Amino acid sequence: MENENAYNKPVTLGNILKFAVPTIAMAVFMSFYTMVDGLFVSNLIGTTALSAINLTAPVIQVITAISTMLATGGSAVIMKKMGEQKQKEAREDFTFLILVNVVVGLVMTVLGYSLMETIFGSMGLSPEVAGYCTSYLSRYLLFTIPILLMNNFALYMIASEKATLSLICSVTGGVLNIVLDYVFIGLLDMGIGGAAIATGLGYSVTAVVGLVVSGNKQSLLHFTRPAFRLRVLASAATNGCSEMATTLVMGIITMMINGAMLYYVGEDGVAAVTIITYILVFASSLYTGYSYGIAPMLSYYYGEENYGKLKKLVSTSLKVIAVISLVTVAASFAATKPLVSIFARPDNPVYDLAITGNRICTLALFFIGFNIFASGMFTALSNGIVSAILAFSRSFVFMLITMLILPAVLGVTGIWLATPVAETMAMVLSVLMLVKYRTRYQY
Repeated sequence: MENENAYNKPVTLGNILKFAVPTIAMAVFMSFYTMVDGLFVSNLIGTTALSAINLTAPVIQVITAISTMLATGGSAVIMKKMGEQKQKEAREDFTFLILVNVVVGLVMTVLGYSLMETIFGSMGLSPEVAGYCTSYLSRYLLFTIPILLMNNFALYMIASEKATLSLICSVTGGVLNIVLDYVFIGLLDMGIGGAAIATGLGYSVTAVVGLVVSGNKQSLLHFTRPAFRLRVLASAATNGCSEMATTLVMGIITMMINGAMLYYVGEDGVAAVTIITYILVFASSLYTGYSYGIAPMLSYYYGEENYGKLKKLVSTSLKVIAVISLVTVAASFAATKPLVSIFARPDNPVYDLAITGNRICTLALFFIGFNIFASGMFTALSNGIVSAILAFSRSFVFMLITMLILPAVLGVTGIWLATPVAETMAMVLSVLMLVKYRTRYQY
């Protein structure tokens, strides 16, 4: 089969990039979705509305966390079975996990609408900002199921050697989001709710195409009669729990950062955090895209017990991550002012806050890529426990420590320093785990 030939090719930088480049581009375009929302909202509505997008982020990240868990964990389980030549079983599990996503999406939609007013009412926000939050989230929740399916189909298309199609879907969704943001906000005056609808429709492109492709029996992974194996769901959840933890605790940390900014600066501080988050997420998408792209290769070689290819793949990947890290740090420092000026004018108090914050937070890019890769690698090797330890420590434990200590000592500067210091601590733990398990996985 064409897909099997791809996995049987030598592990060279060129062949690795054939898997990784489409997913890197896909991740970059996915990061555009909320960034474009912020761009149109800040310029056409105002930075007050921009802060509302960040305040809704913890709720949205719960949806993303569940979908990421099922997508990454499920992909690892299924591609391991493909490497073991258990194609029929893999397709049954694939169909089952897609159905699980639909059910989970329905439950999360109902819960979201039930708890929305309570969540924003407890934040002590101004009536204007609270109204923006409710308007944005109420529209966003309409697309919960497509968002879940989008994350899953994006990875499954990559695993089926349809990375180019996955990329096309992401680019199309990103362009559609940009166009609809302008139409809904600029022309139809739908406000911040229009931004949420534009994002949801952009996400839906991959979901719809994924359904069509998976219905084709010629696809490596396609729908068949599902086998309801709870152990498969448990395995997918275990393998993907690190990625879920990463996304989920980001919501908790975002709440802490927003709370600290509201205390020290006010809603302008939340808007500045939103801008810097966009920049960091954009840079991090390069590492995430690379890790997603090679994950099926790692899982396949591990299932095949081809440790020579596995070792070369890991070695080459570490070098690629190092190069990307240096490039993103240099680019972020050089482009700080132009990037921030896209969202806030120099006469806006948010501008100076974001400039200072970005210059400090950029230091984290030296370490983020390595930490993302280490966690993703252990997920692909079906070691969800180690992956979860790395992800949970990085995104919650270390961030919690730095957020509790640094702002109390350094004020706003401490908030900006929290991320670089936490990523440095996570880097140390990642290195220790890679060394510890090197013999076991022979990489």
